[in-house]
Amino acid sequence: MVVESFYRKIADEILSGFKAGLVLDLGTGPGYLPIEIAKRSPKIKIVGIDLCEKLIHIARANAAAAGLSDQLSFEIGNAARLRFQDASFDMVISTGMLHSLKEPVKVFREIHRVLKKDATAWILDPASVASLINREEWWASLSLRDRFFLKLFKALGLHRPIQPYTRNQITPIIQAAGFQRYAIDEAADEIKMVLQK
Repeated sequence: MVVESFYRKIADEILSGFKAGLVLDLGTGPGYLPIEIAKRSPKIKIVGIDLCEKLIHIARANAAAAGLSDQLSFEIGNAARLRFQDASFDMVISTGMLHSLKEPVKVFREIHRVLKKDATAWILDPASVASLINREEWWASLSLRDRFFLKLFKALGLHRPIQPYTRNQITPIIQAAGFQRYAIDEAADEIKMVLQK
């Protein structure tokens, strides 16, 4: 499956320099990336959060089917208001969430807050995998309210294609959140950031 191969590649890249610890996945969706990471390293525990309750149920079911429920936990949560204590995580990851944030500085401040000293965050957006996701399954995961508003936005011409941030747009956001050490890899259809606290 193409989606799985995308997440396998990202998991391999993340694990090239990280072998054990507690990871937070923001906008976890159906939990594909945490599952691929957990398959490769039994010394990693991952907490995935997402605003969509249906996706959290799917992520839990996917983790159980993969036999990884002891390493993975999923919960409803808002990335701009994390419930976790300061310096709780050895790594924060996120794929495909950044472009949808209303207040990206708040989210990046929360990432900075929950990371341990010298820990790293990997942010990939909008994640080219989005074009590979089964749209019928995605649509079925939405609430009636979400479907209504998506149809309304499209009818009013307010729906626009996903545009990745540029280096010039994301740099002041990263800096405003308190990150001083970071690398940005900018491509035509996505941007990848590795941030270190």
